Amino acid sequence: MMARNDLQGTLDLLILKTLSQRIKLHGYGIVQHIQRASDELLQVEEGSIYPALHRMEQSNWIRSEWATTETNRKAKYYRLTVAGRRQLTEAEEGFEQLVKGVRAMLRYA
Repeated sequence: MMARNDLQGTLDLLILKTLSQRIKLHGYGIVQHIQRASDELLQVEEGSIYPALHRMEQSNWIRSEWATTETNRKAKYYRLTVAGRRQLTEAEEGFEQLVKGVRAMLRYA
């Protein structure tokens, strides 16, 4: 069973990977990108994304700025920092190890 931190880390990985495309997105845009990129297999609740974005901003992995959306509304747009790029590399390596361990267990059992 994955620990809560592993699940939280997976959401962080998805957000960091999305923002690594050198684009600025607001929270809803990040949710949409994750869903599209995963062929709708991954569904991220908006109620989960905003606490994660706030936590990641506090960790200096992302930065935000207010801007106007296409529909003329104010929204916070996020982008990756240098520290966020380092964290993305670590998260990708950690996730690969997790997948490797699960695959090994599925073959063994």
